[in-house]
Amino acid sequence: MAPVLQKYSWILALTTIAFIFSSASNGANDVANSYATSVAARTLKMWQAGILACFTEFLGAVALGSKVTSTIKSGVFGPDKFAPAPATFMLVMGCAEVGIVGALAGAGIAAQTPLKWAWSSGSLSQIAASWAIAPLIAAGISAALFLTVKYAVLERKDPLKWGLRLIPWYLAFTAGMLALFILDELPNAPSFEEMGAGKVSGIILGVSVGVLAISYIFFVPYFHRRLIKNDARMRVWHIPLGPLLYRENPPVYWPGKGDMVVTDYYAKSSVDTTDNDMEKADLKKAQDNSTIINPKDTAGSEHGSSSAVEANSNDGLHARNPQSALAAHVIVAKPEPEERWLHPVKHLPFYSPKKIGNWAKYLFLQGVARDVVTQKNLGAVHARAIVYDNKTEHLWTYAQVASAMMMSIAHGSNDVANAVGPWVASYNTYESGEVTSKADTPIWILVIAGLLLGIGFWIYGFNVMRSLGNKITQVSPTRGFAMELGAAITVLLASRLGLPVSTTQCLTGATIGVALCNFDIRAVNWKQIAFIFSSWIITLPSAGLIAGLLMVMALNTPHF
Repeated sequence: MAPVLQKYSWILALTTIAFIFSSASNGANDVANSYATSVAARTLKMWQAGILACFTEFLGAVALGSKVTSTIKSGVFGPDKFAPAPATFMLVMGCAEVGIVGALAGAGIAAQTPLKWAWSSGSLSQIAASWAIAPLIAAGISAALFLTVKYAVLERKDPLKWGLRLIPWYLAFTAGMLALFILDELPNAPSFEEMGAGKVSGIILGVSVGVLAISYIFFVPYFHRRLIKNDARMRVWHIPLGPLLYRENPPVYWPGKGDMVVTDYYAKSSVDTTDNDMEKADLKKAQDNSTIINPKDTAGSEHGSSSAVEANSNDGLHARNPQSALAAHVIVAKPEPEERWLHPVKHLPFYSPKKIGNWAKYLFLQGVARDVVTQKNLGAVHARAIVYDNKTEHLWTYAQVASAMMMSIAHGSNDVANAVGPWVASYNTYESGEVTSKADTPIWILVIAGLLLGIGFWIYGFNVMRSLGNKITQVSPTRGFAMELGAAITVLLASRLGLPVSTTQCLTGATIGVALCNFDIRAVNWKQIAFIFSSWIITLPSAGLIAGLLMVMALNTPHF
């Protein structure tokens, strides 16, 4: 059947273009939040995070995104006022793609539509309150999670032993939380009230117990072989060997290369990328004496247990070549993509196969080939963070990746509405000629939105990753696990309530909460926090102003 408002196809076309850019920019900005701490902690490489983000954002958007989409579509103002002029409603939705909540408000005001300020589900007052409350909740949850790890494992006499005992329970808890929210958000699934508390609890408990059993059967033997036996051949694909890894000579297939047992999660960037003469002198002294630079020492600060922790954290980093432990705290930053691929071929003609190949690599990989870990001039801030046992930190890398994936799924379910909501409202009006708030969201547009989120992150997500990683505080796997899981729980709670919250705000709050668990306010880069907070304050009125101006110009354009 032909669309009722076919003569307004141009409005839908412009809204579609805005939707594409909005989804991609949303991916470049907010998707990066999900994996920022994993990359900053060196748990994942940038390209690994990019691949994971594409899958998890797609899953969250397609499987869990419809509930929040309906809130954005009709929760900021009532669409009934536009019933006599559906084309105007389409125009409002097109202008709203600029910045969603703020833009919806601005476009609504320009169209002389009363906004929903009353305290009700999805209203402006609830959305605004959630933006202020969500970071505080995320900070509290993340701090509580990290403090349990800190006092139950990290600050005990033998942290690695306690870590091996407790990591299965943290993996089980993470899996249980993921099961809880997936169960809640699955489309067409019965509600918790319909299923009953017993059935819901049984499903969550079953998932947790299953993961707990898998952890003890497969993960613990793997960790024992790699961390206790210092077997540098172990890689993640050896986990299925399970109890066989307790043997003296296990049947290891595709053994890993190199002598690194674990990554040094407190490594600092090579000082030859900075102009700090003191750091250069420390590096030269370390090379002359074959010692390891401790970030605390280079910053001129000491912690009561830093010496013991340093010795413990570096023990066994290298299985066969202890002298190479010098590289543990000093790594060489990779050159930027322009230096790697464009500068070497700039003298070649444009038709040169090598130049074409390098440009192809640059265009496809530049977003995931940049250094987002190294941060200059933050040695004093990072030095305030306590350095824990490196092998114990490694235990939490898998829980951190799981929590990052959970955070990304949460983002896909929540923030996909930011771009899809206005487009769906415009599309439904275009098809039916009626302004309604009860139309379903087509699954195919969620698929497209999920893909665009991943593409946006792949191309430009590195910029936000730099801002939300080590630029705020020192990040390690245990800290990153608490940050990501706490923020994910907050986002998914908001999604259950139908409130669109910013993952950036939740993760920033979670990062501050965990950083303050160092019990030193100087362990936080407050200048960066102020910069982030100011950007939030500026964004809302700016989006509203731009959308409002676009709407005013569109409504008052001379007609011929």
